[in-house]
Amino acid sequence: LPCFDDADLRRGKPTVHAKFGVPLALLTGDALIVMAFDVLARAGAQDPARLPGLISCIARGVGAPYGIVAGQAWECEVSAPVDAYHQAKTGALFVAATTAGALAAGADPTPWRALGEGLGAAYQVADDLLDALGDCEESGKTSGRDHALQRPSAVTALGVQGAVALLESHLDRAAHSIPDCAGAKALRETVRVQATRLVPKQLARSAA
Repeated sequence: LPCFDDADLRRGKPTVHAKFGVPLALLTGDALIVMAFDVLARAGAQDPARLPGLISCIARGVGAPYGIVAGQAWECEVSAPVDAYHQAKTGALFVAATTAGALAAGADPTPWRALGEGLGAAYQVADDLLDALGDCEESGKTSGRDHALQRPSAVTALGVQGAVALLESHLDRAAHSIPDCAGAKALRETVRVQATRLVPKQLARSAA
């Protein structure tokens, strides 16, 4: 939306506000959030006892004071700690994803929280690198918005090499946090493969 990124592209396609206008973009976001809880309600009918925990988990990941709403609110401040900003803006959603899977299966979500935190932090650092070093074709969105809008960024705070080191640290932490379970080895390998995909091509060529 213009009040935040004011970007014309996402995933290589026009953003909703660019194509249909700001009012419809705002309403679309509201509708999708409500739709998520509708999906939970319908699926939860199969096991109502698990539904309250799932609803609370998703709500915390989206809302305030720790969810993506809080993360976006940091962008309205003159300055913000990068770690807290990343943890709320993206980390909270990844934590919701990993712990919601456990809750839906009737398992303890606590062991899966670290995986979500590590993946969320890694994704946001990678996104900062892509915004700074990638182009529209590679990233599928308008690049350079962090610098233009003076938003918190791992690249701004740590430099490119520092951000890369932080990304590797987060990914390593995420991979090692995966609990012992069926498919744990394959899941760790998936984390590594996705890590390679997240790195901007310019950095991958330099490393090669």
